[in-house]
This record gives sequence, structure tokens and C-alpha cells, in this order.
Amino acid sequence: MSAAEQLALLSEANLPGAVDELAAQDADLARLVSVVGYPPLWAREPGFATLVLMILEQQVSLASARATFVRLEAVAGDITPAALLALDAPQLRAAGLSRQKSGYVRGLAAAVEQGTFDPELLTTLDDQSVRARLTALKGVGAWTAELYLLMALRRPDAWPAGDLALASALQQVKRLEQRPTAALQIALAAPWRPWRAVAARLLWHFYLTRRSF
Repeated sequence: MSAAEQLALLSEANLPGAVDELAAQDADLARLVSVVGYPPLWAREPGFATLVLMILEQQVSLASARATFVRLEAVAGDITPAALLALDAPQLRAAGLSRQKSGYVRGLAAAVEQGTFDPELLTTLDDQSVRARLTALKGVGAWTAELYLLMALRRPDAWPAGDLALASALQQVKRLEQRPTAALQIALAAPWRPWRAVAARLLWHFYLTRRSF
């Protein structure tokens, strides 16, 4: 990743300015800012443990995933590849992992241990290369890859199309009759480039506050 791209990484310092830029070009987002204010950065530490948590978050509530992660941490000691590979199926099941997700996190751990995947390398790659590396892993789809880009790597233009909370917020903010499909979400977000990850944070902020619009 170039020096210019690194300077564009979202931070507490540049997030408000990016929100203002979006609000200046989109009246609906401007009104949204006036209703809910500026969104949190919602940054996560990049690395193996965050990827494990994001796998656990697939198709369940954030609270449920976090509870499973805490139980897994209690059993494993530390969320590291070696620690997870040392756990057997009953231990993973006792922590609350389904058979499918157990396979996903063990596969991720094995890839790191075998040297075929390096989470630390992702910080040096452009967005598309990150997407390719992540989605090559079993159990890591486009939504998870975009979330990792958005929260862990703090890339400004990540956009997790298909996210239900985003879809719900977009329906209300853009006054749509139905919740938008993933394809329509991408189309609606296109004018917000190169700050789609900022728009996503703003929409999530609105969704979580449950304000009327």
C-alpha cells in the first residue's frame, strides 16, 4: 500500500472531516448527521483474534458472538493459532462454536501455522488484494472481508453490501419501499466513494440509535 493510501486510513482525527464531506454532497446524509451526530470509529485491532471474532459474528447477533468469543478465550487461554489448534471438538463445542464455525476457525489457524496465510501482511496490501486473500479462506466471505477492511484495517472505501443493519438504515434514510438488496446497496453507495466506509459507520450509528428520520 502506498504512503498516500496509508495517510487516508480512517482515524479519530479525520473521521469527522470525512463525514462533513459526505454531508456536503448528500442531503440525506446531512440530515442524518443532524439527527444522530458523528459516528464512532469502531476500530478493531488487526490480526488473527479479530478474524476469529468476525467469523463468530456471521449470522448471529454481536452480543452472542462476543459471548462465544469470551468462552473460547477462557478455554484457549489466548486466541492464537496454536492455542485453537490444541483444542478438540468437544472443547470448541462447549465454548459455543457450531461444528461449521469450529471448522472455519481451525482452518484459519492451520493456514497461519502452515504459513499459507499471514494476517500481518494484510496491512501492506491494497483493498482488492486483501479481499482476495481473505475470501480464499474457507468460511470467510465477502461480508467478513469488507468488515475486516472497514474495522481492522480502517480502509475508507470498504462497503459490506448485504449487511442487514445497513440495509435497514438505507431503506429508511433513502425512503425506499423495501429493504434494498445487496446489489442496490452497492448502487446507492457508489456516489459516496471514496468514503463508503464512513457512510457505513454513519448508517450503523443511525440504526443503533433507533431514531426516527
